[in-house]
Amino acid sequence: MTAVHVPGTPLIEDGRLLSTNPATGVEAGRLPVASPADVEAAVARARSASGWWAGLDVAGRRERLLRWRARLASRIEELAELVHVEGGKPVAEAVVEVVTAVEHVDWAARNAKRVLGPRRVRSRLMLAEFAAHLEYQPYGVIGVIGPWNYPVFTPIGSIAYALAAGNAVVLKPSEYTPAVGQWLVDSFAEVVHEEPVFTAVHGLGDVGAALCRSGVDKVAFTGSTATGRKVMAACAESLTPVLIEAGGKDAMIVDTDANLDAAAEAAVWGGLTNAGQTCIGIERVYAVEGVFDGFVDRVVQRAERLTVGADGTDIGPITMPSQLEVIRRHIDDALARGGRAVLGGADAVQPPYVQPTVLVDVPEDSVAVREETFGPTLTINRVRDVDEAVARTNALRYGLGGSVFGRRRAMAVAQRLRSGMASVNSALTFAGMSTLPFGGVGNSGFGRIHGADGLREFARPKAITRRRARSLLPATTFDRTDADVARLVKLVKLFYGR
Repeated sequence: MTAVHVPGTPLIEDGRLLSTNPATGVEAGRLPVASPADVEAAVARARSASGWWAGLDVAGRRERLLRWRARLASRIEELAELVHVEGGKPVAEAVVEVVTAVEHVDWAARNAKRVLGPRRVRSRLMLAEFAAHLEYQPYGVIGVIGPWNYPVFTPIGSIAYALAAGNAVVLKPSEYTPAVGQWLVDSFAEVVHEEPVFTAVHGLGDVGAALCRSGVDKVAFTGSTATGRKVMAACAESLTPVLIEAGGKDAMIVDTDANLDAAAEAAVWGGLTNAGQTCIGIERVYAVEGVFDGFVDRVVQRAERLTVGADGTDIGPITMPSQLEVIRRHIDDALARGGRAVLGGADAVQPPYVQPTVLVDVPEDSVAVREETFGPTLTINRVRDVDEAVARTNALRYGLGGSVFGRRRAMAVAQRLRSGMASVNSALTFAGMSTLPFGGVGNSGFGRIHGADGLREFARPKAITRRRARSLLPATTFDRTDADVARLVKLVKLFYGR
């Protein structure tokens, strides 16, 4: 009996990866599946191209990256439509994603010289006769394993910064959005056609594993925590360094002096944008006693107005069909444990869609609170004060982003969150801030993309010392005398002993 293909599920036919829309089943693309030999060949070509790319120097790379940025900007609608067709994301949301990615390409291109350029570093007393020099050198070839939920913005956070730092890149897009990944590669080749500096390999998880073992100089991965562990294990075999941006269970804290209308707007956007399929999405809210009821009412009023469907709606389908059962399990568990649905609920999952769902009074040990849901759901729980809210927020091993709404204490509360990022009186805004690093702690991963730290993530620091004078206090030589050692001890005590 022939199995029925579920729209949106990756399918391999005649050696090609078939990508379809999860709501309509419309074909988005067919890409050749890479064998292990194909992956090795792609990395070998990238290795050869990396020498040419690094040899362009910063100015040459900047000029080409800015041309790519211009190409992306001029074709925003085209790329957004492909994101919609392939993954089901509403076009307006896809436009926002592409626009944010364009900003990151621009920042990486314009700031690589300032951040990574060679510089003199001040010497210290013990080696005052030496000059100190620091520069950043590209790794060579970076393997990027991208996600399906933000198939433009997220991989470009690694791709653009790696390219700006002088590396070649081999991208393994998600098997759910390979056409978008190939579009990025093809658009780059239109402006950098001399060498295969940026290429892609397609397939299922085994292709990603092959990329980890292919001899790339570093791997940048975005995906689930479970898959991140597999990537680390594969890379550990060859001591290939990795950057892991894994899952999240981000929380919002609403204090007593918060603007409740603004907080509710941000909670609905932060939790339900992209059908909740956002690693930094707001999945938990802790509202302080006294504002809880008013906040919940405002959230429900906003969320119940959202439309769900394939085209022209606020919320599209769940891109990965298997995630529907995860979302259903989380909602059912929350209700079974005494939680209440003030919007949506037990019948919210209607494949391939999930209706906006707001759950309150959900026990902290439920899976809806402790595990990543990745759907258009929010849990909102009442707390005595912000101290309890911080404790609950920090109780999980995840630590990606977070949000705090309030006036007097909001900044101090944000600083207490065990997370790589936080927003005050907004949600998710740190992702679009190209000047800031992006990444998590704990089960949310390590390493950073974006900003100066993102550029340095794709370059090796190279330290050089150069003698500029005779040593007045010879220490690093067997020609030193007892008198030299005595003078050294005396000088150190004089400078550091008080």
